Amino acid sequence: MDLRQLRYFVAVARERNFTRAADMLHIAQPPLSRQIQLLEEELGVTLLTRKSRPVRLTEAGRLFYEQAMQVLGRVEQMREATRRVGLNQQSVLSIGFVASTLYGGLPTLVRKLRQHAPHLDIQLLELMSMQQIQALKEGRIDIGFGRVRHADPAVASIVLREERLVAAIPQETPLAADASPLPMKALVSQRLIVYPKEPRPSFADQVLSLLHDHDVRPPEVQEVREIQTALGLVAAAAGVCIIPSSARQMRNDVHYRLLEGKHVTSPVILNHRANDNGHYIDLIKQLIQEMYAENPPWLGLEHNLPFRPSFAK
Repeated sequence: MDLRQLRYFVAVARERNFTRAADMLHIAQPPLSRQIQLLEEELGVTLLTRKSRPVRLTEAGRLFYEQAMQVLGRVEQMREATRRVGLNQQSVLSIGFVASTLYGGLPTLVRKLRQHAPHLDIQLLELMSMQQIQALKEGRIDIGFGRVRHADPAVASIVLREERLVAAIPQETPLAADASPLPMKALVSQRLIVYPKEPRPSFADQVLSLLHDHDVRPPEVQEVREIQTALGLVAAAAGVCIIPSSARQMRNDVHYRLLEGKHVTSPVILNHRANDNGHYIDLIKQLIQEMYAENPPWLGLEHNLPFRPSFAK
């Protein structure tokens, strides 16, 4: 499999027609068809239903199309970033993040970083926690903000804070009649919605492990891909979802209750390559310390345990 085959497949998937795709790619149709066939043979699945007019994607084809678009988009980013660096136009810093960190300090940090390093090209990539570890080792990102602890010696980690967890509850249900902290045992009979569905381990596993530690086994667990979907299902009264406290601002059509317990938290973790002491890594650590000294609302005890990170070298 090579990038040319990915581009050929994306062209056919977009045009839904081999002739138009071949014209767009400025090649003849037979070699285009042959490359798609070779791709399918390598994958061992059918990507396109050729007998229909227009050509249709199979289920496998739809998934492969989405992934191919991401790969080609990332390749284009790499090309442009490398060109800028090679021409001494800009340095590039790629930051991986999990979605829930957008409701804490990440936006403020990025704004401060742009102010202190205006010529730095900052690229933000949404990646699950464990995806960030692999991306760091492969050099696809330079720093990551995740929630899952790991033991990979190639990646250094600093816990920035221990964020408290809340239960997102459908409105007009018995649990929504109270605003006081919710005992974990109260979730015993509740349908649970967890995210992300994959890759694992993830925040979903943190939640399930926490419930297990409190001897809470929900009668039904629904897994979804992202926090936005999970909260949408809560609003539709499909179940209860446990989320980081700062993310409660995402929707105002559900009821939130802090969960009882000192250790009912989720860490926010800064990850970077071990022994990477580059200027921008140190700058980010400095800016985080400055942010914490300002005591912003998202850092208050309503959302977090009294904890401050240590950046000792």
